[in-house]
Amino acid sequence: MNDAAILRDILRVDHAGEAGAIRIYRAQIAIARWRAPDLLPMLEAALTDEIEHRERFAMAMRLRGIVSCRMLPLWWTGGALLGAGTALLGRKAILTCTEAVERTVHAHMNDQIAWLMSRDTDLAASIAAIRDQEVEHLNRAVAARGPRLRSLDVLVAASTELLVWLSTYGASARLGRALRD
Repeated sequence: MNDAAILRDILRVDHAGEAGAIRIYRAQIAIARWRAPDLLPMLEAALTDEIEHRERFAMAMRLRGIVSCRMLPLWWTGGALLGAGTALLGRKAILTCTEAVERTVHAHMNDQIAWLMSRDTDLAASIAAIRDQEVEHLNRAVAARGPRLRSLDVLVAASTELLVWLSTYGASARLGRALRD
């Protein structure tokens, strides 16, 4: 796979992931108003961050002539369903969802940053800044969660991983393996 294709996949999947995260947080906020109102400030702050991240990836794509991922509707639908489903399950499920998604995203962004460092340091720095905010979301969720809902964590992380794989036609996994070899 050539560098242009890898860069295209990185930006497309990151943009789609942020769109999915926005749907997760919007659904969780709507339901958390009555299921877990104490989480609203954290969820609203994370939503604001995710909207900014999506716009940063959209701008990076426009500057490079890259169009959105064809799987974007799946990210929207999956995000809304995941957000609503976990919010209906309550506080621990909301926090477990945040932790699982952010942990999975963090690992992919680390691979992307490592690959970009010798190719596009500005984009690498931008993704690193976004990754750091995502890690803050993860840390807040872990601090507020209490015991993790292990089965839900595994399901959410696997679903996120599958969407990343589908959106990049497996390129994300190949990039990660190549960096580790």
